[in-house]
Amino acid sequence: MMKKFMAVVTVICVMIFFASLIHSQVTAKYVGEKICAACHRGAAKGSQAEIWEKSSHAKAYKTLETPEADKIAKEKGLKTTAKDSPACLKCHTVGNGKDGVTCEACHGPGSEYKSIAVMKDRGKALAAGLIIASNDPKLCEKCHNPESPSYKKFDYKASWEKIKHPLPKKG
Repeated sequence: MMKKFMAVVTVICVMIFFASLIHSQVTAKYVGEKICAACHRGAAKGSQAEIWEKSSHAKAYKTLETPEADKIAKEKGLKTTAKDSPACLKCHTVGNGKDGVTCEACHGPGSEYKSIAVMKDRGKALAAGLIIASNDPKLCEKCHNPESPSYKKFDYKASWEKIKHPLPKKG
């Protein structure tokens, strides 16, 4: 009898865990680069915000405001300017904001994991929707692929070296 009870409790716990995971993925909203940067700035945090600010990802939306981008959009048969085209915005922005390709493009919408209390507990943060991509070119290839009109062969390892931003090891 006890084994059956424990099995039922285990199944219920697993169901609750997966339901909460699905809920956080469905209800999560993008919070924007400023929210992430508030806690991920400075040497103690590996200068993660500063690394992003110097990257091409940070300037991705701005590139859509150029005459060259509009020319590419027109050549691709788009009926709007590049900055107004969903086909361009899907890779040059996150949540169609104007901050470019922000933290949440790789780490998932931050509304459910942004608080310090959640972020201090990796398990809680992951359960709340934080994505820690580890050696996964597929994440990058959602945008860095031949569908892009300015695509160049994508080298994940070389690209990662330009944007990596690990937390410093705790001493």
